[in-house]
Amino acid sequence: MPTFVLRLIAPRPNFAQTLTDSEREIMNRHAAHWRPYLERGEMVVFGPVLTDEDSYGLAVVETDDEQALREFAAQDPVVTSATAAFELGRLAAGHVRER
Repeated sequence: MPTFVLRLIAPRPNFAQTLTDSEREIMNRHAAHWRPYLERGEMVVFGPVLTDEDSYGLAVVETDDEQALREFAAQDPVVTSATAAFELGRLAAGHVRER
């Protein structure tokens, strides 16, 4: 099954550490939005990544339907509210844990 990597592009480097109340509410809706992928077992990993320089969101999804994934990501509250954007790529090679 193809594996896709989504990188959430935050509006500022320290976004995860400096959320406003309205951004926190949007991020809570963002997490709830992805629950179907978690419940179906298609979400391998999902969450914020903190580095020394910045923060970003990371999701790794296994799915046969790239177009449905792209459409679902486009409906994410962080995208529809213009809070953040996604980069989506297909894992070209590598190893994903066994189900």
